[in-house]
Amino acid sequence: MDTKEAEAELQGQADIWKYMLSFADSMVVKCAVELRIADIINLHGGPMTLSQIVARIPNTDDALSLDISYLTRIMRLLVRRKIFSAHQTSEGDEETQYGLTHSSKWLLHDSKMSLAPMVLLEAHPWLVGPWHTLSQCVKDGGLAFEKANGHKIWDFASENPGFNKLFNDGMACTARITMNAILCEYKDGFGSVRSLVDVGGGTGSGLAEIVKSYPHIKGINFDLPHVVATAPIYDGLTHVGGDMFQAIPNADAVFMKWIMHDWSDQSCVQILKNCRKAISKETGKVIIVETVLEPEGNDLFDDTGLVFDLVMIAHTNGKERTELEWKKVLEGAGFPRYNIIKIPALQSIIEAYPK
Repeated sequence: MDTKEAEAELQGQADIWKYMLSFADSMVVKCAVELRIADIINLHGGPMTLSQIVARIPNTDDALSLDISYLTRIMRLLVRRKIFSAHQTSEGDEETQYGLTHSSKWLLHDSKMSLAPMVLLEAHPWLVGPWHTLSQCVKDGGLAFEKANGHKIWDFASENPGFNKLFNDGMACTARITMNAILCEYKDGFGSVRSLVDVGGGTGSGLAEIVKSYPHIKGINFDLPHVVATAPIYDGLTHVGGDMFQAIPNADAVFMKWIMHDWSDQSCVQILKNCRKAISKETGKVIIVETVLEPEGNDLFDDTGLVFDLVMIAHTNGKERTELEWKKVLEGAGFPRYNIIKIPALQSIIEAYPK
C-alpha cells in the first residue's frame, strides 16, 4: 500500500469515528442550553470563568455540589466546535474565561432569534428514539416515530401535553427566525394580500409577525383544535381549528411554512387541492416556505437540508424535495406555475399559482 492510499484509508477510519460519535455534538449543545450557559455569560456582559458560571447555574441549591470537572470537559468540546470562545487574560495560572460566539448567541433563551427550544425538542429522547429504528423501517416499512413511541407524532402530541408544548415551542422559535428572513426578503409578496390563512400555523406567532408588518391583512391562523386551543390572542388575527385534509378557510392567499415536508406526495397534493379551493383562481396564490434540496450544492444550508430529509423519516411520513419533486407535486394539485425565491434561511419561498 503506497503512502497516498494509506493516508486515505486512515482518513476513512477517522471519518467513521467522527460520524459514529457525532451525536455527542448535539448532546453537549443540549447540555449548554439546559444549564443556560449562554444566558449566564450574556447577562454577565462578558467572558466568565467556569467558577463564575457554575455559581449562576439556575435551580441549584448548592453550587458546591456541581461537578466542575464535567463542565470543564464539556466546555472544551463546545469551544472546539466554536460554540463558545475561550481565552486567558494573561499568562500564568488564571482560569480560562469563556465568551459567546456567533453560534452561542442562537442559544439564548430570552432572545427573539433563538434556536434553544428547537435544540431541546430535537435532542429529546422522544425524538431521538425514532432514529434507532431506521434500519427496521427500511426492512419493514412503517413510521419510525410510531415504532419508537407507540403513536404517530400528531396523535402523540394531542394526547401528551408535555410533548405538545415542547413541539409547539420548537416550531414557534423556528417560525420567528424564518419569518424574520421572509419579512426582510419578501417585501412585495404580501402587499396586495387582504386576507391570509396560515395553514398549520401552530400557535400563530409566525402569522402575527406578518400581520404586524402588514396591518391591512386579515390573518387566519388555521391548525388542529388541540394546537389552537393553547394559542394566545394577537391583534388582527383569528384562530380557527380544523383539518387541512378536509377544508381550508377562504382567503386571498394561503401561507404554509414547514408543513408540506411532513407529508407524502399524495397527501401534499390533497392539501394543495384544498388550498386551490380556498383561493381565487384568477388572483390567488399559495406561499410555501420549504427547503428546496440541492443534493450536490455547496450553499450554507444545503448539507442541513439533506439531514432534514432524514428528520422527516424519523419523525413524520414526509420528505424534503428537490425543485423537480416540487414541480411534480404542484402540477398534480393544479398549480402549473411557480416561482422559487431564495431567502437567508434553511428554507426558500415557493410561490404557486393556479393559473
